[in-house]
Amino acid sequence: MQNKMLQNDLKRNKLVTLTLVLFIACASLLASLAAALAVNLSDAINALMARAETPHFLQMHSGDIDMEQLSAFASNNSDMDKFQVLRFLNLEGGAIRLGDELLTDSTQDNGLSMQSGSFDYLLDLEGNIIQPEDGQLYVPVCYLQDHTASVGDRAEICGEPFVIAGFLRDSQMNSMLASSKRFLVSNADYERLEGCGNVEYLIEFRLKDTKALGSFAAAYTASGLPANGPVITYPLFRMINALSDGIMIAVILLVSAAAVLIALLCIRFALLAEIEEDYREIGVMKALGLRLSCIRRIYLAKYALLAALGCMAGFLLSFPCRHMLLANIKLVMGESGKTTFSILLGFLAALLLFCVILLFVRNILKRFGKISASGALRFGAPQEQNGIAGKLRLCRRRLPGANISYGLHDILSRKKIYAAYLVILIFASFIIIFPQKLYETLSSEGFAAYMGIGSCDLRIDIQQTDRISEKTAEAAQVLAQDSDISSFTVLNTGSFSIRKEDGTLEQLKIELGDHSSFPVAYTEGFAPAKEDELALSALNSKELEKGIGDTITILTEEGERQLTICGIYSDITNGGKTAKAAFPSSATMMWSIIYAELNEHSLVEEKTEAYSRYFPFAKVTDIRSYINKTYGPTLHSVKLAAFAAAAAALMVTAFITLLFVKLLAAKDRYSNAVMKACGFTNRDLSIQYMARSAVLLAAGILLGILFTNTAGEGLASFAFSAFGAASFRFLGNPGPAYTACLLLMALLAAGATAAAAHDVRNIKISETIKE
Repeated sequence: MQNKMLQNDLKRNKLVTLTLVLFIACASLLASLAAALAVNLSDAINALMARAETPHFLQMHSGDIDMEQLSAFASNNSDMDKFQVLRFLNLEGGAIRLGDELLTDSTQDNGLSMQSGSFDYLLDLEGNIIQPEDGQLYVPVCYLQDHTASVGDRAEICGEPFVIAGFLRDSQMNSMLASSKRFLVSNADYERLEGCGNVEYLIEFRLKDTKALGSFAAAYTASGLPANGPVITYPLFRMINALSDGIMIAVILLVSAAAVLIALLCIRFALLAEIEEDYREIGVMKALGLRLSCIRRIYLAKYALLAALGCMAGFLLSFPCRHMLLANIKLVMGESGKTTFSILLGFLAALLLFCVILLFVRNILKRFGKISASGALRFGAPQEQNGIAGKLRLCRRRLPGANISYGLHDILSRKKIYAAYLVILIFASFIIIFPQKLYETLSSEGFAAYMGIGSCDLRIDIQQTDRISEKTAEAAQVLAQDSDISSFTVLNTGSFSIRKEDGTLEQLKIELGDHSSFPVAYTEGFAPAKEDELALSALNSKELEKGIGDTITILTEEGERQLTICGIYSDITNGGKTAKAAFPSSATMMWSIIYAELNEHSLVEEKTEAYSRYFPFAKVTDIRSYINKTYGPTLHSVKLAAFAAAAAALMVTAFITLLFVKLLAAKDRYSNAVMKACGFTNRDLSIQYMARSAVLLAAGILLGILFTNTAGEGLASFAFSAFGAASFRFLGNPGPAYTACLLLMALLAAGATAAAAHDVRNIKISETIKE
């Protein structure tokens, strides 16, 4: 009997059944996808770093080094397992030609390397350690991604011909967020070209236990070893490798959570409507002596079947989607060794959703205990006390806006019924808006402030060259004489020792100069202006356990300086560990940066090309190009996730609106019959439903925007703070895609309402009122 009742119910409510299965499948698809992608990304990174034997501690250094001093430190340190020093030949972009394209406009520090003999290996796309032959060039995989180069293309390095033999994966510098890229050549070719550029040393260590990383770094600093460059550790390598695809997975995970909530609200609405429709039948079953558990089992069986179908469909659909989204991970990181585990985790995510739905339905069915058999048989479902039909004022019905007024009155009189629909619209709006806002923020010029870069038109980096101070002064003089430059500032970065409270020393990269002209985003406090003030990056503030008002002792060539922390700022450059100050110093600078603002923004491209030729020793970029090239893969991932999320949200809006209005029309069958008997036309009733949907849709979109700008921004800020970008804020104005999605959402809701409201035409007054 139960199976027969279940079959009849499914045949009777085909639209509701299909809609619920689709919602559950969508939620299951996203949950399974997020779980599987997270496992694949994590394992692919682990496999790449294990195969390449990524250093646990890397000190980049420009200048002379004392190998005997380094070897002595390594041999006397009990935490050290392996040690090596690699050479990285930093080249100007114009010295590298791949096919027909020069890398003049590259935002990366491109250079040549030889294959390591101990660890930190460069791997081919099959995961093998590359051993290049003379005349062969292996190119970073990022240049395969952007279609700059292909296998077999001709290449030139400093005028010397090469053949691109393949592409390499670099566990250190794969990500575009890593500012350098290593090209691999044979030892003989490297030695032949070493005079074409500036040599930078990669001082690398592998430890016996990564837990000793902190103490090892402190020991390295205290020993006064070469430190003219940034320090990068193993956890930061992992973080940089995970960021691009990790953001996409985080967006999918967030959207999947919203989709699960929407599915549960849809189930609740459909189940409550079904209970109300079957009120008399439930009363009959109770009067016949059926136990409540038996009655509940009938409904539970139906929703268990729908949940099983939806969860399994979503899990199966995740496979083709997974292959598409995994393409970038496989190309950059390689294959994951835990394919079976990722499939199992995706299945467990779908199974968890199935269990959540069953528990949710079971909780709703508890209200069967409140149903009186006699009351249900005599009166049916309880009637609304504040419905429209009970409060008609016929004398005012023909006034302009009367139908809209009745529609609004119905919303206010039956708040609980409309609340579920409103919440669904809020989450649907959030699913559309959040990824779009994230994409707009990452692609906006203002995002540079969260990267630790001042908002400007041009950025000129002077590093990896001799006489940095002289060349910086030369560039500043040229800029001062250019009438197209409205303002500029020079910032010099040096490495200083700081004395910690326990007496140990630690290196700190401090950027010196005027920080008021092109400020970064400050979480707390302000930019340093006085000689005794210091601003710390968010990660440095956390690591040093220093906040606003605390003091730090800096060791300079002029003696000790007591600096008071005046600000905490966002920075994801140089490992996110930097500082800013304004005191004068005669110390040798590691690098210099010049920020410049133009009178006319349209001149950016022209000036970038001109200064690139005029300053061959510098890297000249415009901020827009810098962000696009640095965050290209990340932006692509977020844009893809935003498109998928918007498509899912629009589908949800159309289906739920159609379902909601149809069920509402069925629930209001008696009230609508009374209103038609009082003279209301089918058009009048349709306008009332349109008014209700329009008000709820407008409220849903506005609350969705508010929710995105508060809770959504908070979630994004929490995620980016792990990379050093504190005080994250959404930037940019609503773009065409953002506006188009919301307009399409409104049109779909209007169309679905009109289609569902058509049911009022089928109401026969005499038969309905008689019932």
